[in-house]
Amino acid sequence: MLRVVFAGPFAAAFAPLVRGHLASCDIVVEPDESAVAGRLGDADVPVTLAFTAGMAADVGPRLKLVQLPAAGLDRVDLTALPAGVMLAIAYGHDASIAEYAMGAMLALTRNFLPLDSELRRGLWPGPWMPGRPRRLSPELAGKTLAILGYGHIGQALARRARAFDMRVCAIRRSLSRGTEEGVELLGGLERLDDLLERADYLAIALSLNGATRGLIGARELGLMQPEAYLVNIARAEIVNGPALYRALAEQRLAGAALDVWYRYPQDDTPCLPAEQPFHELPNVLMTPHVSGGTDGAVRERVALVADNIARLGRGEKPLNLVNGS
Repeated sequence: MLRVVFAGPFAAAFAPLVRGHLASCDIVVEPDESAVAGRLGDADVPVTLAFTAGMAADVGPRLKLVQLPAAGLDRVDLTALPAGVMLAIAYGHDASIAEYAMGAMLALTRNFLPLDSELRRGLWPGPWMPGRPRRLSPELAGKTLAILGYGHIGQALARRARAFDMRVCAIRRSLSRGTEEGVELLGGLERLDDLLERADYLAIALSLNGATRGLIGARELGLMQPEAYLVNIARAEIVNGPALYRALAEQRLAGAALDVWYRYPQDDTPCLPAEQPFHELPNVLMTPHVSGGTDGAVRERVALVADNIARLGRGEKPLNLVNGS
């Protein structure tokens, strides 16, 4: 019987759902990621967002697969992965995050949250109450959406943006797959400046690595139009936090929707998500890393994780392998 350890709060939430897909499995749940050391010695599969050198030192000879319940590798130390051990990721969040990005662009552009807040106080910005003028909101139609990272999420977002009659430009790491229908500009990172200058909306969907950490700094933000909006659905560290805060506070950017952050809670005490007071800015939509949190995304990820564990039990190769073992 395979022994599967779900480590950390994110993975632990998947455990009862995955159990329902498996006929037989010895499942161990450790929501406290820092306490997982000492529980991996007889594990066949840890399901976890992180894999560190400390975890590698604790595993035993039974370890066959490290399964991530998400797609990000920024907390995985690939050099610590024991020889012969497979590493797999889980997708299934493409539609969820793409829908979030479209919703965020609409919310920012149409000022939904401020309008809701004012109407709850009996105030009617616009023509219904004389003396309270309201600026006209721009439409998404005809605007340019620049997408940094044209993988699963970026392509799902582009399809939805085109349905809103937006123009789409994109950057991706590999151009070996050639051009993409309906994309006005598709290039590598060497086209970044061009992309930023064109953007009415910039959606960041890149993975975090050495090449993308701090990719968007003060210089890059300065290339964007002051009427432009930024939506980060990838990792916060791709954008320099102090530079982004200054650009928003000084209204050199119209606004931003931020779902990913520079610091996360370590326990159940309140935790502001950045050193800079983004929460004080009226032109920022803040959400706590929930863009992938839909029923469809969870359903697909759970099915993939369960399928990979079942495949391992049958001696078959898991899906979505990162290291190609």
